[in-house]
Amino acid sequence: MTENGMRAAVFRRYGGPEVIELGRRPIPVPGKGDVLIRVRTSSVSSGDARIRAMRMPAGMGGFGRLAFGVTGPRHTVLGSELCGDVVALGPEVTSVAEGERVLGATGFRMGGHAEFCCLPAITLFPAPDILTDDEAGAMIFGGTSALVYLRDKARLRAGERLLILGAAGAVGSAAVQIARAMGAEVWAQARSSRHEALRALGADHLFDRRDRDFVDLGQAWDVILDTVGVYPVDRLRRVLAPRGRLLLLAAGLGQMLFLPLGNRLRPQKVLAGPVMDHPDDVRALAQMVNEGQFRPVIDSAFPLSEIVEAHRRVDTGEKFGNVVVRLRDQARSEAE
Repeated sequence: MTENGMRAAVFRRYGGPEVIELGRRPIPVPGKGDVLIRVRTSSVSSGDARIRAMRMPAGMGGFGRLAFGVTGPRHTVLGSELCGDVVALGPEVTSVAEGERVLGATGFRMGGHAEFCCLPAITLFPAPDILTDDEAGAMIFGGTSALVYLRDKARLRAGERLLILGAAGAVGSAAVQIARAMGAEVWAQARSSRHEALRALGADHLFDRRDRDFVDLGQAWDVILDTVGVYPVDRLRRVLAPRGRLLLLAAGLGQMLFLPLGNRLRPQKVLAGPVMDHPDDVRALAQMVNEGQFRPVIDSAFPLSEIVEAHRRVDTGEKFGNVVVRLRDQARSEAE
């Protein structure tokens, strides 16, 4: 640690990738129950990009500003998850040890895009040895979102037919693997250039919407997972089984308001809502990693000095899996 503080990627106003600047911040001091982590890697997620640009689903802009800052960001360092090393313990911390490689979610405070970050010890987990630093720093955001939506909201069962729209993203690529582990028949929509890799992850059927629309496939799915939020609900219902479940990761305000009434009136269910970070979900995901059922997909990794380029990569909408920023010069790039 240095007397000059720590490097961090800072943004003071909402906008494009160019609003991110490199700056210095004081190194945080762990309080009671907290742990100071020297960050190795952190994902640059679609969530980070949405907050940076204040680009929320339809009708949710006001709620976004209330949550993250009305006239500008309340918390100026993004990064919703991280992998790093424990370097200091606050009072009464016994669950982790100095020097341990851990991973964790930062919640609404964010802060993963800095060299050091303080998190409650109860939110940290040993990083699975099988994962590289890049993979460990990108395990939680996409993985827990896919797990909670498929396991808890949809209650996906073995043998059911699942359609994933936007299968090449962080959530989509995780959902392919998790659904396969749950015994579902997986249909994946993605660019044709991603088909071979998605098949290797566990997709049974693949198609490119530029070649054929899912409505024209003549299929009916038990569960549809829409990770992109660009399709009208009525259009998705047309290819949903009579008692199917439609999962909306990016639902707008109007959709959220009318969901309860619509679900009472129809046997088809539309399910949405945020995924809250819960230790049991991270623990379940880590178990899937250790059992070879799930591994985060890494699209690209950037040093902190190129954080703007990392955001630009996310904004293209063409990434496969996760974009990662490396906070240390020698992040572990191969599983040991």
